[in-house]
Amino acid sequence: MSETNDDREESGGEREEFEYAPVSVSGKTAVVVGGTSGIGRAIALAFAEEGANVVATSRTDSKVASTAEEIRDRGAEALEATCDVTDRDSLEALTERTVERFGGVDVLVNSPSAIARSSVRDVTDEEFEHVLDVQLVGVHRTVQTFANATDLESVISIASISSEQGMSDLAAYASAKGGIDGYTRAAAKDLGPEIRVNAIRPGFIATEQTADAYAEGSYRYERVTERASAGRMGRPEDVAGAAVYLASDAAAYVTGEIVVVDGGFSASSF
Repeated sequence: MSETNDDREESGGEREEFEYAPVSVSGKTAVVVGGTSGIGRAIALAFAEEGANVVATSRTDSKVASTAEEIRDRGAEALEATCDVTDRDSLEALTERTVERFGGVDVLVNSPSAIARSSVRDVTDEEFEHVLDVQLVGVHRTVQTFANATDLESVISIASISSEQGMSDLAAYASAKGGIDGYTRAAAKDLGPEIRVNAIRPGFIATEQTADAYAEGSYRYERVTERASAGRMGRPEDVAGAAVYLASDAAAYVTGEIVVVDGGFSASSF
């Protein structure tokens, strides 16, 4: 029978040293791009609940202001700042304001929004290029700007199940999100070991954007909830929990990963 730590203590031996980093973002400063609606907003509020300073940014002044108020209501510090990921000057200004206010940036979350619901036969070059410019090139611009100007520790980008599951009328969006998968792995190599880079691949999440297509009782809703092992649509808070973990020191050895949060949908064959 093997000797336990308690046995060693009782016999005068030393207890084996065990260091464990808790899942905590308390005291960290997080910038959440696209953080005023849907999944991004849930992540921003989760960080606030856990004691982080939060900059929840998007292009809309009113949404930035209302989300900042929600952050403060949770006892956290907030900075109100709009941002356009297609504009480097805007990103540089966001970086400067955040560093001036909080002294640095620890966590960057990329959740910008752009979508073109058109089939491959119909989508225009302009629509396709706009989605890529926001969802893929915009993420690169943001990461590059913050990585070069701050002591960033963790990057988390929101990917999508559409990069793995074929979905009609989403060619531009799926292409951009598939690019996020590859970019995440490449950036992890380029920016490590100082900066960890990961992505979260959500499944079917109930947000304002999906409310009509996946309304409860609809054909699509039934298909998703039947196939998902969790037996339900996902909530933005489900994704936020994964983001808190990836941003924390508990994930210090996790980088270059695409973390799937889809209730077991992609693990099921039917």
